[in-house]
This record gives sequence, C-alpha cells and structure tokens, in this order.
Amino acid sequence: MHTSPTFSLPLLDRLGDRLEADAAAGAIAGADLLIGGTGGEIWRRTAGFRDTVTGDPLKPDAVWRIYSMTKVMVSVAALVLAERGALRLDQPVADFIPAFARLSRVNADGTRVPATAMPTIQDLLRHTAGIAYGYLGDGPTRRAYEADGLLAEDLDNAAFAERIARLPLEHEPGTVWHYSHATDVLGRVLEVAGGAEMQGVLDAALLEPLGLVDTRFRIPAGAAGRVAQPLPQATGQRPAFHDPALPKRGQRGNGGLVSTVADYAAFLRMLLSGGSLGGMRVLAPTSVRLMTADHLGTTIAKGAYYPPGPGYGFGLGVAVRLVAGEAAFPGSVGDWFWSGVGGTYFWVDPAASFFALLMMQTSSAVQRQHYRTLIRAMVYAALDVP
Repeated sequence: MHTSPTFSLPLLDRLGDRLEADAAAGAIAGADLLIGGTGGEIWRRTAGFRDTVTGDPLKPDAVWRIYSMTKVMVSVAALVLAERGALRLDQPVADFIPAFARLSRVNADGTRVPATAMPTIQDLLRHTAGIAYGYLGDGPTRRAYEADGLLAEDLDNAAFAERIARLPLEHEPGTVWHYSHATDVLGRVLEVAGGAEMQGVLDAALLEPLGLVDTRFRIPAGAAGRVAQPLPQATGQRPAFHDPALPKRGQRGNGGLVSTVADYAAFLRMLLSGGSLGGMRVLAPTSVRLMTADHLGTTIAKGAYYPPGPGYGFGLGVAVRLVAGEAAFPGSVGDWFWSGVGGTYFWVDPAASFFALLMMQTSSAVQRQHYRTLIRAMVYAALDVP
C-alpha cells in the first residue's frame, strides 16, 4: 500500500483550472474538488459560484445536497449498529418492520403472488432486496408506486416503510441487483434498532464521534445562505433541488442529507484509514473490509440499470472495482465509489492511499458523467506511482 501518495501539484492545478474555466463559461455553477489521504488534505480547488443568480462566490464552507451519497453514511451506520449487536446482517428485515413478512411480487400476467424469500439487512445494503425504485423503469411496479403516491408525500420513515411493504417487489429477494428504495427501508430499520429517528441514529453512530456538524437532514435557517445552488432549472428537471432549511417529516436514507466538503472528506478519511480518525474508532477494520468487498458474486444478476458500471461489483452501499480494465476510466482494483443525482461524487483508492471528493450541483445526467470520468482521468494523470 502507498502510505503517502505523491501527486504532481501542477497537474492537479490543471484540473482545477478546468473547473474554473467551466464555471466562468457558465457550463456549471461551481465545484469544489478535494484530494485527500490518511494524513489529511493533499490538494483542493473551490471554483465558481455558490449561486449564479445572486453572483455569490462559492466558499469552502458551502452546504451541498448529496442525495445518494447519503446511502453510504446510512450503510456505515448500519455496520456500526451491527458491531454493537443491535442488528445482524443476515437478519430478516421483518424482525424490525413486521410488514416485510408479507411481501409480494407481480407475475407476468399481472397477478400478485407471495414472495418466496424474505429480504435481509444485507439485501438492503447491497440492493438485492427486490424492492423497486419509484423513479426508474416503466413496469408494473413503477406504475404501482405512481398509483400509490407515496413519493409525493412527506412521510416519516415508519409510514414510508409500511407503504413500501404493501407495494409489489421488482424481483424475488436475493436474486437481482436492482437500484431501489432499499436504503430508505434500511433507515427505518436503523430507527427501530437504534431507538431514535434517523438523524439521531446517524448522530450517535457516526456524525458526533467524527465531529461532522454540518451533515443534516435539515439545516438551521441561519445556514441557508451557505447552500450551493445549481444553474437555474427548467420546470420538471430532476432532481428538483429542495430547500434543506424547510421542515420535513421524511429523513430518507436514500438521499436526504446535506453535507460539506470538510464533513464528507473526514468521513472518507476515516474509512480510508480503516475505520478510525484522530484516535476515534467508528468501525473495526474488518467491517470496512467487509463493506468494500464485492457482495454480488456470480449468482446475483445485475438489473438493466447498473450504475456501478463495467468492471465493478457492489459491496455494502458502494461500488467496488473488481478488475483493472473494463471501466472506461482509470483506478485500482479494490477502489470504491458512489455518487449523488445532484452532481456529487467520490471515490476511495486504498491501493494508492487517497480519496477524491467532488461537490457540484447539476440536473444534467450527461454533465454528471462527464465530470466523473474527466476527474478520474486527470487525477490519476497527476499521481506518481512507482
């Protein structure tokens, strides 16, 4: 393992200049990119605007809607609770949410039949619980979600999980990787196992031990002026960026958190360091290795929509690189990543002992993919590997 990665700072500056130029040209509002290692920050560039409408410059303490990067924090909290004996990864979800003992799926002829397997906590963590994602696809499960209307309501996690349990599964549990509301359901499991609402569970398991004060489902009104905004959105664009200062009942494990570069970088540094940061141990190294190992193997099929992409399997909340090739961007076997629909992205490379964290806000799927692969290429171009 490279304990102290060496980067060419001029080459990283070239990447930073690219972000500056794109923001100046109006292609993006702003971006904040940090490269870090176990010893701290290696390089960072904060470019562009917090809000292009007001002309407010982007500052290092900006608050970002991290969407699906919430899933990684919730997954880590689940492993913390597993270490404390509050849950087991092979335990049925129904032990915490009894309605999950009565799941069903839709046959080809449209009839509902009982599921033959019960999803486990591991299934929730690796998206193999059979649950659908109400935003994806055009099959009977998507239509059932739309007809139910739960995605348009502000439900607490208990009510949301109960409604999910009544809707049809997309697949038989344990058979297919299918991106889903699984981490929303996991959030409810953690509330039951942890004896608090989701924010309280995350605070106790993860955020308070690491001192992550800006990672919240709802921010104080006084912090509203720090929230990074995307370029002005056309009606109907997704995601519809929410106001994190407004009160909500829902604390969604799938994508409800906001965070800052400093907070999320500390979280990634803790994981890169084997579960500890500054003398504070959050997870055992064995738990970090379990999380970042492949949990799909050869028996679990991959759904048509598979955002980990070629060359990657899936661990507990993160995509894990299995081979040096196949992916259209550089990395190391064993590197792991995830991203958010609002434009945020990270990867951790244990073999080279560094992580990269990009914060930006955009509604464009093409733009999100562009910056993820561009940054990968330019960061590794700056890395000196013997």
